[in-house]
Amino acid sequence: MAIDQQELRRIMGHFATGVAVITTKDKDGTSFGLTANAFTSLSLDPPLVLVCIDKTVQCYPCFEESKLFAVNILNEEQEEISRRFATKGIEKFAGLKWRTSERGLALLEGAVAHIECKIVQAHEGGDHTIMVGEVLSAWADGDRPLLFFKGKYHRLP
Repeated sequence: MAIDQQELRRIMGHFATGVAVITTKDKDGTSFGLTANAFTSLSLDPPLVLVCIDKTVQCYPCFEESKLFAVNILNEEQEEISRRFATKGIEKFAGLKWRTSERGLALLEGAVAHIECKIVQAHEGGDHTIMVGEVLSAWADGDRPLLFFKGKYHRLP
């Protein structure tokens, strides 16, 4: 008997994660993004990370078109930004402070870290695609990340 999806979601929520906004662009250079906590370091040599992208999100085709993404690891004061990028059908960048990197990717001001990647592999993963990105550049400038645990946002003590 398969496990109930809502029960699995509840159980998986017991794994504390950071929160990131993953950005990419379409063929015209327009920025898109989504909130993700299914992100992790994969390898140091070569430098690889992975992110799991829901196949139903509006910007899904942009990842395949651009072959690029940026990871914006959110700080503890950016809960509203996380919620915004998790909401469908709204203009996600309106009123936000962000800049465009040399690769044309949106980097959110105030994030504790940014990682720019080139997609080198994509793997089927049920209703998501696992995008493996080769790290092209990375920098960090903060130490108070936004955390997610049991369906709620948290902060370090």
